[in-house]
Amino acid sequence: MLVATAGHIDHGKTRLVKALTGVDTDRLPEEKARGISIDLGFAYWALEDGRLLGFVDVPGHERFIHNMLAGVAGVDFALLAVAADDGVMPQTVEHVQILGLLGVPRGAVALTKIDRADPARRARVEADVRGLLEGTPLAGSPVLPVCAPSGEGLERLRETLRAAARAHAERYREGQHFRLAVDRAFAVAGSGTVATGTVFNGEVRAGDQVVVSPAGARARVRALQVRGRAVERAQAGERCALNLGGVRVEAVARGDWVLHEAIHAPSCRLDVRLALLAAERAPLAHWTAVHLHLGTADVRARVAIRRGAKLAPGATALVQLVTERPVGALAGDRFILRDASAGRTLGGGRVVDPLAPRPRGGLAARVAELAALEIEPVEAALAQLLAIPERALDCRHFETIRNLTPARAAALYRAARAETLGREARVAVPGARLEALRAQARERLAGFHRAQPRAAGLPEEALRKEVAPWLVREAWGHVLRGLAQAREIVSEGAILRLAGHDPTANAADRELWLAVQPALAREGLVPPSVPELARRLGVGEKALRDFLHRKSAGGDPVHLGEDRFVPRAVLAVHAANAALVARMASRGLFTAAQFRDATGVGRNLAIRILEYLDTLGVTQRIGDARKMHKDFVPLLGPAKPSFRQPPRPPTRS
Repeated sequence: MLVATAGHIDHGKTRLVKALTGVDTDRLPEEKARGISIDLGFAYWALEDGRLLGFVDVPGHERFIHNMLAGVAGVDFALLAVAADDGVMPQTVEHVQILGLLGVPRGAVALTKIDRADPARRARVEADVRGLLEGTPLAGSPVLPVCAPSGEGLERLRETLRAAARAHAERYREGQHFRLAVDRAFAVAGSGTVATGTVFNGEVRAGDQVVVSPAGARARVRALQVRGRAVERAQAGERCALNLGGVRVEAVARGDWVLHEAIHAPSCRLDVRLALLAAERAPLAHWTAVHLHLGTADVRARVAIRRGAKLAPGATALVQLVTERPVGALAGDRFILRDASAGRTLGGGRVVDPLAPRPRGGLAARVAELAALEIEPVEAALAQLLAIPERALDCRHFETIRNLTPARAAALYRAARAETLGREARVAVPGARLEALRAQARERLAGFHRAQPRAAGLPEEALRKEVAPWLVREAWGHVLRGLAQAREIVSEGAILRLAGHDPTANAADRELWLAVQPALAREGLVPPSVPELARRLGVGEKALRDFLHRKSAGGDPVHLGEDRFVPRAVLAVHAANAALVARMASRGLFTAAQFRDATGVGRNLAIRILEYLDTLGVTQRIGDARKMHKDFVPLLGPAKPSFRQPPRPPTRS
């Protein structure tokens, strides 16, 4: 369990940690000389039952509030120190506000320096503290009078901390990638770069490949330590030190994350749920300059409020933070906003979408998406996202901002009965919606065929724009492949038609086919061009070309390109010829020239025929040669070669 101190300067935080752990967390010479904490200090207390309490001692001076904010990121328990003689002071108030905005769930109050106050004074200060905590997550926390020098009250404080540690739930969760918030980085002679911080998610082991984000430097974890001891593994909820190979110490600093490459996604736009402190005297205006404290980072930003509105004191709203440089964040991360001069805390909240787009049209759909992204747990958020009409879930975006491993994401999609479509641009849609899309595609094609029976079909992109314009092309292709595999539609290039639809099923076309079919057959292996065939039949060239294109949509004849169409049976003969040429060739590899010479069809036509057989998978090109890849009979029908294989020369005995 990680415990952070909080409270006004000189209220005894550092002395209290030393009394509990034996460690003086003021390590800097300046801290020793001035008698105040300037930067973060760390100490550990190993409990009798084997549990470990880590303490982050934060500075209490208002000038070092940025260091305090870096220290309380990711802690589990707050130990608020309030001096009995001073009582509640300005930094006591601000620290409590920060702890509340960060959602620190549990804590205790150490009423320090009780030797300097009489019982009446103690009672008044205790009442003030309880009033201060009212309405915050720390309301009802125990107030424990202590005197660190004499040890009075320390045992009761220790028992409170032991009980909190026993009740603490482990933060490690399966199915999340590793992420650590860096609070210190330094070089160690003989070891190289070392980064220390709190593990927010997942686990890390020696040998793991990681990324220093947001800069993107790649590194390898050479070794790791927890509480100064070498370990093989560190997990969420622990503080650890990472010895990083492959990266210079100058490339790592407080505010960075060390994380798995899958969640390295720096951004300058974050959609957040912001709560403005009720103590603010004026509303927060659109485009207000602020300091954003997120994790251990401190970044300048602007607050973009929808429609340029204002946020009233005590109110909450979805706003967008636009940072001056990229930051790393995940959905659910807590943050604090301070004013442009870093003089006071304005408010804080939770990140909803750390990879937010620029505001644009389609506001209603975006509002619905953000409302779903705010939901916990992740299963409920996924269900709500999938329920948004005419919208597909961007899998990569969802898995990144929710920090889901591939296995965890796949399990969630299965449980939600969602189908994932595509590879590069994966999206997820409910299985029922996918079936509805396929039904709509069939219905639209049927309507098109009724309206234009002589048309070959509808272009694939035109069908997408009519049925699912919100679905990316790659995913739409998956929808169509399902229909094609079920033999419900046929795709000829980019043209789609229902299986069984014949655009030439009319009297005029049937009569023309009765003339064209024997004319093509008479030409043997070398089909005439469309202009030649039109002259021989005495028909219009344009009308014949249109007819042959529509007829070829049914698979016979086959369009070879260059204005040539060949009967399917003739193409089967060409495939048989290719098979015979392959048997005659060395190692079964033959060239287009060998095929041309054996069949006598001419170079250009030979290449066209072989390229078409390539598309069918009958032949396979290997460099400048080809080989037979699969049997042509199931695709084209049986056929014999048009030439004989010459006898093999006699072998020597």
